[in-house]
Amino acid sequence: MDMSNQHAPDIRKVDRPELDETFVDSVGMFFFDGSTLRLEFSVTRFDEPKPPAKPSARRYPVARLVLDQKAAVDLLNQMEQVKAILQRTGHITKDAAKQVVHVN
Repeated sequence: MDMSNQHAPDIRKVDRPELDETFVDSVGMFFFDGSTLRLEFSVTRFDEPKPPAKPSARRYPVARLVLDQKAAVDLLNQMEQVKAILQRTGHITKDAAKQVVHVN
């Protein structure tokens, strides 16, 4: 009989409405060191247009997230569910030959 859950604490979620949301339009560096997954999220800001020069932009990090292995696996599992929903609803398609997902 598995007794590992008998001593697990009862954890309740407590919301923090004052916590700000952060907009992200790209995922930058990510790294797994064997125990933690480190993710950097960025936002792109466009420079003032100066025709006829080519448009330019800068990418700024807005958040860095470090997850332990359990949280990283939980994130991966939940993102697989999101990916399946986006594929089912036609928002993304998968190029099976290249194993690449495309936004429609």
